[in-house]
Amino acid sequence: MKPSVLRCSHVTKRYGDFTALEDLSLEVYEGEIFALLGPNGAGKSTLIHCITGVSKQSEGTIEVLGFDTLRDFRTTRRLVGLVPQEINYDPFFTPMENLMINMGLMGVEPDRERAEDLLRTFALEDKRDAYTRTLSGGMKRRLLIAKALVHQPRLLFLDEPTAGVDVELRRELWQEVEDLRAAGTTIVLTTHYIEEAERLADRIGVIHNGELLLVEGRESLLERHDGRSLEDIFVELIRRADGRHAA
Repeated sequence: MKPSVLRCSHVTKRYGDFTALEDLSLEVYEGEIFALLGPNGAGKSTLIHCITGVSKQSEGTIEVLGFDTLRDFRTTRRLVGLVPQEINYDPFFTPMENLMINMGLMGVEPDRERAEDLLRTFALEDKRDAYTRTLSGGMKRRLLIAKALVHQPRLLFLDEPTAGVDVELRRELWQEVEDLRAAGTTIVLTTHYIEEAERLADRIGVIHNGELLLVEGRESLLERHDGRSLEDIFVELIRRADGRHAA
């Protein structure tokens, strides 16, 4: 078993009377791609927000490489990268300026050479000095990933990274994700494209109504269900959790 990069122990998150996460425990291991699946409102983004410091859990502990996310916030925040679901950028900065500014925000010395490397990696070098608002949707999506990598995080969260992109770009992003893992980055992926998880993930977690229903290796899960697609397995699991019969 590889070392644990992320450990969530009995994590609960409440917003008033609403419980978004309920006694959730999970480990993610070094060098893997872990896909976290669930319907809208299942708690995926809430969990990511707690891990990355956007929010604080109500109960339980979260550790990144052994550091507590509440007690050692500055340390854990620099170990983690986050690519949010929403495309957010300053339209009056260039891609180069966005990367340099993000380095400062993440507490690392601005490094133009590092920024140039990221622009080349994500095929943005020809747009380094263009206003970000002029980039295509796919380019903006790639810039988000580059921004999340400026401080060389050990753990990267990709929250719906291919939402709204075309098939060709989705496959390009898949390759970039696999290249990141090959370079040693541990990745947690949330996605509604089940084929994406089936293609990329080493292990699968399914969350629903704030609770983990399943955590299992992809190959083991598919083999255990006699070769059925991951999408079929996912739909049946959610229906059973809701007290409905599978179709």
